[in-house]
Amino acid sequence: MRSSLFVRVGADRLDPSHALAFVADPGAGATVLFEGTVRDHSADGDVTGLAYEAWDEQAARHLEAIGEELFARWPVCRVAILHRTGTLGVGEASVLVCCSAPHRADAFEAARHGIERIKQDVPIWKKEALTSGEAHWVMGS
Repeated sequence: MRSSLFVRVGADRLDPSHALAFVADPGAGATVLFEGTVRDHSADGDVTGLAYEAWDEQAARHLEAIGEELFARWPVCRVAILHRTGTLGVGEASVLVCCSAPHRADAFEAARHGIERIKQDVPIWKKEALTSGEAHWVMGS
C-alpha cells in the first residue's frame, strides 16, 4: 500500500482530526472530509443504534482498492478511508473518507466517489436496532 493512503477497519472510535492530519499535504489547496454518522431514524422507525460487522481483512483490501481507484481517477495528494465495526450509538461516526487535492473539485469528487464505492462493494454489514425493540439487517444503503 502506498504511503499516501491510510485505510482501517475496526472497532476503534473514528477521530476526524486523525484523518485530516494524515491527508495534510503542502501541495493540497483543498481537503474534503466525509463523515458518516448513525442517525436516529430510518424508513423502519426510530433507531437506537447500529451494529456493524465485517470481515476486517477483506474489507480493508476493498478499501485499499477504492483508495487506489481515487488516485487513478483524480489528482489527489493523500487519502484516508476508515470504517468502524461494532455497536455504535446515534451520532457516532461509522465511516470517514478524507481526500486532499490541489483543487477543491477533485477533492470533493474523489471523496464522494469513495463513499459511494464503499456502500456498493465493501463487505461491511449493518444491523439497525429500533426503539420498538426490533432489529434487522440493512442491505444496500
